[in-house]
Amino acid sequence: MNGNDEDIYAAFQTPDIVSNPWTTNTNPFEAPAQEAMAGNPLMQAPPSQWGRAGMGSAWGLPGSRMGTRGCGILGAARPMTSNRAVGFNSASTGAAAALFDPTGQACMANMAMGPAPPLKKRSENSQEEELAEMEKQVNRLIEESAMLALQKDYGAALEKAKDAGKLERSLCKKREQYGLAEQINVDLTYAVHFNLAVQYQNHQLYTEALNTYNLIIRNVQFPQAGRLRVNMGNIYLAQQNYLLAIKMYRKVLDETPTAGKELRYHLCRNIANAFVKLGQYRDAANSYETVVEGNGDANATFNLILCYYALGETEKMKRTFTRLMNCRLAGLDDEEDFEEEEKRKDVLVDDSLSRMCKERRARYLKYIITAARLIAPVLHKDWCVGYDYIISQLRTYEMRDPTSHVASELEMCKNLNYLKHKRYQEAINGLKEFEKKDRSLRARAATNLAYLYFLEGDYENGEQYSDLSLVANQYNAKALVNKGNFSFVKKDYEKAKELYNKALAVEADNVEAIYNLGLAAKKLGLYEEAVRMFKRVQALVDSSEVLYQIADLSDLVGDPSALEWFNRLIGRVPTDPNALARIGSLYARDGDDVQAFHYYLEAYRYYQVNMDVISWLGAYFVKNEVYDKAVQFFERASHIQPQEVKWQLMVASCHRRRGDYAQAKLLYEQVHRKYPDNIECLNYLVQLCKDAGLNEEANEWFKATKKVERQQFHSSSSSVGGESGDDDLESSVEGGNNINGHHRRRTSGTAAPDTAVAGRRAGGGAVADKDFSVGLSDDDIVDGKAKQNGAKRLKKAKSSDSDDEIDLPGI
Repeated sequence: MNGNDEDIYAAFQTPDIVSNPWTTNTNPFEAPAQEAMAGNPLMQAPPSQWGRAGMGSAWGLPGSRMGTRGCGILGAARPMTSNRAVGFNSASTGAAAALFDPTGQACMANMAMGPAPPLKKRSENSQEEELAEMEKQVNRLIEESAMLALQKDYGAALEKAKDAGKLERSLCKKREQYGLAEQINVDLTYAVHFNLAVQYQNHQLYTEALNTYNLIIRNVQFPQAGRLRVNMGNIYLAQQNYLLAIKMYRKVLDETPTAGKELRYHLCRNIANAFVKLGQYRDAANSYETVVEGNGDANATFNLILCYYALGETEKMKRTFTRLMNCRLAGLDDEEDFEEEEKRKDVLVDDSLSRMCKERRARYLKYIITAARLIAPVLHKDWCVGYDYIISQLRTYEMRDPTSHVASELEMCKNLNYLKHKRYQEAINGLKEFEKKDRSLRARAATNLAYLYFLEGDYENGEQYSDLSLVANQYNAKALVNKGNFSFVKKDYEKAKELYNKALAVEADNVEAIYNLGLAAKKLGLYEEAVRMFKRVQALVDSSEVLYQIADLSDLVGDPSALEWFNRLIGRVPTDPNALARIGSLYARDGDDVQAFHYYLEAYRYYQVNMDVISWLGAYFVKNEVYDKAVQFFERASHIQPQEVKWQLMVASCHRRRGDYAQAKLLYEQVHRKYPDNIECLNYLVQLCKDAGLNEEANEWFKATKKVERQQFHSSSSSVGGESGDDDLESSVEGGNNINGHHRRRTSGTAAPDTAVAGRRAGGGAVADKDFSVGLSDDDIVDGKAKQNGAKRLKKAKSSDSDDEIDLPGI
């Protein structure tokens, strides 16, 4: 490629001029100066710049001016402006014409290029650039703080907010130093302080947050900062300083224009909430009325009903309940077909908006049914009339929303309320009406009927309805529990356990199923599994019944922690006599009679008819030779069980042991008149008469004893009323497990199904392990000879075959 290829005047030049090999010009694209001046200048084309070494950059020719002169001083002057299009040659044809290279890259590729000059050092930032960079850093810290707060990392968010505040203050100082104070970004300062206050509030540093909000509000550069008093009011509300919260809300309410309706409604709602916290329901109702009349918010309407309920204004409750049913939900059209919406099961249409609308509707229906259940019993003197009125209103609402079933829900509550008033037949009739209704309601009614029949003891009908509820829904956890309860009553514990496990597979946190499963395992002797179940219940619902079961099972397996569990139970129900007696039995088993006496005495103080406790206390006083106290307890026992002869014998024995023989003899004679066939009483009468020197009377009583023994021998009766007076006292203490356990009442703290079994161990179970024979016999028992003498006397009496007098020892 040469200069003529792009020269439009090349056709008018001779070949010698265009290319002279003898010229001294080193540029092949430019004609010699002398020859160029020799020709006609009008016929010569201006020189082309294509292909020049000095084209485009200064690095090819140092010191060159890049084309102002192509060949030194002698070169011909050329025009400064091109008179043709750049990169276009009308005369070029062939292969070269096919290449379009406006920048001359092909030519420059063949040219020798020198090294690149060194890069210029970046000059220092100007003041404006430095301040702008600092401002960007402040904004970035504010954004990071807000994001951390969104992630609930309030500690890190607060640190970022503090860093942003420090950097922003440094930025303001530098602007003042540079004389650019008028360029201080007020909005950035507001954002930094507001974010810091919010992070203080999130971190519950309320004092610092209030100080920061006050700093913003007092700054005249922030004209809209007055609204931040709402945040200050929220802080006062969290601190339970309700009067200051109301003051802040009202200040913002006064500053808010009437056009800002939504903000005014929110402020009125906050004021009403604060009044509710103060118990000023009249003022709260006034504020809620403002909100309800303005936008008909369901939440505010529900709260207004609560205020009227607290004030007892039934007519306003009715009117507000009607307004609640007419509230419009945001996001739901009035003409929306709820029934068709429920039938749609396509996952693709279940987007976030649909889920939000469903949640709002569910919350709204909850407001309606909760308000209905609350006000229905108080609208009229007869609670049934109030229920009927609300049910009629809800049926009107069901015409618009058939899938809500709110009227049926309240009918169910009405039938259950019959149970509260012990009108069982009406409850049963009402629940049976649900058999004609929706399947889900029919299943719920069957579940309630099964439970009702279970409480009445009609297990046959109850089991039928539990089966019906399972047919309607086999995954109904409550129905499975009811079915398991009927199996438990039939003592089919294995099947009951299986049903309880099925209920837990459906509803893992069903407390009734877990508790009953523990009882079934206890009946089956699986004590460790039962303890696990009851501890699982305790993690969900910490109740006294669960504590009792754990303590009882720990006692059964001999776990030393049983005492600790019973102490925890006493901490929950300190007046439970059964639990107190069990603690006393544990201490008695360990040999700590002092602590055992304390707890048994406490149990007697709260429940004075527990025979196990009475017998233990009587034996304790006899052992310690406090016979007056022992007489009091045995007389109490004889009053509770007047047909039980042993208590009267114990009273007489206490009088005899303390030396009051006359009274003892009188009591023994009274017992003989009531129970003439009681050999023990006759034996003691013989002994008393012998000790008193009344030999004739002693012989008479001895003959009577012999006669009774002969009659009992002929009747082939092996049972006797007792072994001996004092031995009867001893055996009664040791055999306390069998002393009329059915007289015990179930206390509130231990009203579990196994309470009766546990109660039989309360007084006597632990006492049976300890021998109280010392101090329970006659005076000669103290020195260890009573049993021998008694055995000899009984042997002599049995060996005698005649009614003749016998030589009694000491007569």
